[in-house]
Amino acid sequence: MHKIRKISQFQHTFHFQSPEENFNNIYAQFLESNLGKIYYAIPWQELVKSFNIQESAKGPDCIFTPQGKLGLMFLKHYACCSDEKLIEQLNANIHYQIFCDILLSPGESISNFKIVSQIRCELAENLNIDKSQKTLSSKWITYMQELNQATTDATCYESEVRYPTNQKLLWECVQWSYGQLKILCKHLKIQLPRTKYLKWKQRYFAYSRKRRKPAKDKRVLTRALLNLLEKLNYELNRLEQEYRFDISKKYTNRREVIKKAYEQQMLLFTTGEKPKNRIVSIAKSYLRPIVRGKEIKKVEFGAKVNKIQIDGISFIEHLSFDAFHEGIRFKSSVRLSQQLTHKTLAIMGADAVYATNANRRYATKNNIRTDFCRKGRVGKHEKQRKQLASMITKERASRLEGSFGKEKEHYHLKKVKARTQKTEILWIFFGIHTANALEIGRRMALEKLEQAA
Repeated sequence: MHKIRKISQFQHTFHFQSPEENFNNIYAQFLESNLGKIYYAIPWQELVKSFNIQESAKGPDCIFTPQGKLGLMFLKHYACCSDEKLIEQLNANIHYQIFCDILLSPGESISNFKIVSQIRCELAENLNIDKSQKTLSSKWITYMQELNQATTDATCYESEVRYPTNQKLLWECVQWSYGQLKILCKHLKIQLPRTKYLKWKQRYFAYSRKRRKPAKDKRVLTRALLNLLEKLNYELNRLEQEYRFDISKKYTNRREVIKKAYEQQMLLFTTGEKPKNRIVSIAKSYLRPIVRGKEIKKVEFGAKVNKIQIDGISFIEHLSFDAFHEGIRFKSSVRLSQQLTHKTLAIMGADAVYATNANRRYATKNNIRTDFCRKGRVGKHEKQRKQLASMITKERASRLEGSFGKEKEHYHLKKVKARTQKTEILWIFFGIHTANALEIGRRMALEKLEQAA
């Protein structure tokens, strides 16, 4: 290897070798990297078919091929950066370009970073989690051992949203409604109706700056914001009925969300009764409070995912933005494991939440060993049963629960920053399977080394 020289101390003119002339060396170097291992582990053509990605016959050709679009989504979670920084790194890193199936000429670059979100929205419409996971598992199953053993658990992948309070939610509703009222009045060339918006705007900001927020101040502000929101809704309804103007679908949906939020907050304020399907954000109306019972975060806001793990490789069994009891997902977790591996399950690890009587009977009927605490009298082989249960619990607590933290910290799932329900689901799907692809890629590389030795 030549000695590395500093460019600042290099005196005479020199020319870099073009990527085309040295592509084979660059490609070999790419395959040895972690990104190359992910690239080698993904069945690209089969995954493109499962997403049903087709290039449009009309208009200019897209910068990215169908494989490149999928590669860009995997790369997003590998690089753990924003869309804008992802495009910046793609322009400067030839390994990233190879992964996304493109090669930029010297001096050429992609300037539109919004293409990442456009591709994300396109793929989100065609995502079928079950079909795509079967496609991935069909290639990965060769590099997985102990296929008759699995573990299952649930976690919450939090959405990027401010912590909701009743006052924040009502103020968001008031602010959006007042803004729309101003735009409509300006467009229709009519006088803006009188409201107390400016007064309560100052009051709200003064309230939000307080470190301690007494209950009396909360009641006063909540009552005022409810009355103000009722006034704004009335004025918007009047304008919509009196003046027949074109209304966008986005505007209509947001108005419906605000009306529902007003009804829920009025019910909560007057009766103290907690409403069902409670709205916590007008921008992400599909989010629901999910009680986790943790010391740091008792309530989380995002998608709750029940996962199964086979030999360290995780798969999504059920994903929902509504809170659900993971104990009812035991049978479906067993079925999914057997569908992916085509093997009869013998061992299933799960925590105490899954240890219902129905699940115990199902496990006994199908000869599935678990790490549930024993009920009833001690059996003949209690010592061996305890040893097996301890091994299953250790596997679940270390590998499966460890994968939750790994995906959140290193694969961009700590806070899901997608803006719609479908793109959030796609974001979680690619975050989980980017971690899987790297693990499978390392196993493939290890197997090649063993064969070469």
